[in-house]
Amino acid sequence: MNATTRTMHNYLSDPRHARAARRGAWALGALLLAGLAWIAIAQGGTRLHTPMGQALAGSAAAALATALGALPALFVREISPRWQDIMLGFGAGVMAAAASFSLILPGVAAGADLLGSRPAGSALVAGGLLLGALLLLLADKMVPHEHAQAGHHGPESPHLRQVWLMVFAIALHNVPEGMAIGVGFAGADLAVGVPLATAIAIQDIPEGLVVAVALRTVAYAPWQAALAAALTGLAEPAGAIVGVALTSGFAPLYPAGLGFAAGAMIWVVSHEIIPETHRKGHQQAATLGLIGGFVVMLLLDTALG
Repeated sequence: MNATTRTMHNYLSDPRHARAARRGAWALGALLLAGLAWIAIAQGGTRLHTPMGQALAGSAAAALATALGALPALFVREISPRWQDIMLGFGAGVMAAAASFSLILPGVAAGADLLGSRPAGSALVAGGLLLGALLLLLADKMVPHEHAQAGHHGPESPHLRQVWLMVFAIALHNVPEGMAIGVGFAGADLAVGVPLATAIAIQDIPEGLVVAVALRTVAYAPWQAALAAALTGLAEPAGAIVGVALTSGFAPLYPAGLGFAAGAMIWVVSHEIIPETHRKGHQQAATLGLIGGFVVMLLLDTALG
């Protein structure tokens, strides 16, 4: 332990200093969320005609949906595991439909227009899809984490470390969601970007609530739990910037990027969310939630597209 680290350790060993540091961290988080809201408003008013402005506004709206979902944790300490599984299943259905209707189908159409052949366009999207899934597979192996949901409440509540690993996992899989929003707007086609951003925002609402409730079970204050859950959404604007930057400069990257985003989202649904919703014996309820989310997104995509 070097001198700087030792000094910091001694400083934080004092309970008063530790409390002050925690308050500063929470205040910084609140400022970041306020800045995110400002970005959404400013971009909506000034640069909404550019792909980057649209992507930032869409991803900021999705991040704020996470914060909205966390708000009930200010008043509710516990949600039954059954309802957690139903809500997460609903979000999984929304994401699966968005990957199909807002990413894969527009990607195939864009690839066909670019290459003059629908099979060639499909192959371009399929290659991107496989690459997106492979990248998430590698990330899953390299970054150990808990899956998307905490364990039982009450006497069997998860340890603090497990809960924070779960929070980290949520933030981690918000990155490809943000990239998907960025790719969706990279082609300056609102018919692709708006339904996709809407779908991800809908899915983020129950996710924010589940994270906040999990933090409340390990004795975090209501406002701390809600704020920490809301902060997981900050990964989405960062991902959106990357998505736009990678796919807006070279035409073939746009349909491939849509496939890449679809592969990442399908991986998250299949590997992270569905197994967690089936872990506690509520498979049928969670599956009904998934089908409900898929149907809702199908109708929304038709209405918004």
